[in-house]
Amino acid sequence: MSDREVPRWQLVGGFFIIYVVWGSTYLAIKWGVATIPPFMMGSARFLLAGGSLYAFMRWRGAPRPTAAEWRTSAIVGALLLFIGNGAVSWASQRVSSGLTSVIVATVPLWLVLCEAWQGRPPRVPQMVGVAIGLVGVGLLVLPVGGERQAAVDPVGAIVLATGALSWTIGSLYSRTARQSSSAALAVAMQMLAGGACMAVLSLLLGEWHRVSMDSVSSASVLSLLYLATFGSLIGFSTYMWLLKVASPTAVGTYAYVNPVVAVLLGVAVGGERLPKLAWVAMSVIVGGVALVSLVDGRRRAGLRRG
Repeated sequence: MSDREVPRWQLVGGFFIIYVVWGSTYLAIKWGVATIPPFMMGSARFLLAGGSLYAFMRWRGAPRPTAAEWRTSAIVGALLLFIGNGAVSWASQRVSSGLTSVIVATVPLWLVLCEAWQGRPPRVPQMVGVAIGLVGVGLLVLPVGGERQAAVDPVGAIVLATGALSWTIGSLYSRTARQSSSAALAVAMQMLAGGACMAVLSLLLGEWHRVSMDSVSSASVLSLLYLATFGSLIGFSTYMWLLKVASPTAVGTYAYVNPVVAVLLGVAVGGERLPKLAWVAMSVIVGGVALVSLVDGRRRAGLRRG
């Protein structure tokens, strides 16, 4: 199915969700992990959203998933949610919500490198875009101009970059992997798998023993509910749907819109203050991602015309 076969209002609504709603989740995660351990919060978020959606779809008559479909959903859920989103939750303890979104925005850069590894060599402008993006990341994590410390915590940046790579691999795999005939049921299974992995890791790390209900703030609880409902149930479902009905290049544009939304919300609502170098780095990274995405879009269009 192509984006031409879907009503325009549905596409507009879908892109609004992954642009604005997903952009707002970075600040919600920041508030959530302030008093709830990251993997405990992630497991609660995805098990709540995934369990609700799974029960609803089965009640609506969706077929019982096969073992093969569960295996596929487990792989996608582990790559996208357990590693990809788990990295964001953990790193949000060390990195501002705005800068977290900027580093996560490197997904299209990873996409070019992954496709090159698969035997699809990038064009020169794409290579330039990747180089520009890496320069921007370097500006964030490396002290320059006499500064004693980087604009962003290096460990947090490495974890976020690893999560972005895992998200890229999971997105590529999900395009061709055999999943449930019900897209919504497949999403529910992915969230259940990712949430289960986070729950196991949370138990292994002893997170459940380090927190009590008295220590959890109302802001963290509301953030968790927002993330489960809007970030996961609505946002993630919309993202997986758009991967099926719109071009990957168009869907990938969220990567350079989310940082703008997240940074503005972080500064206006979250009280975050970014150093001047961080603003420069953000502009460089977003520019590199935009160049890669635009070139890739033209390339795909040319292949379709041919």
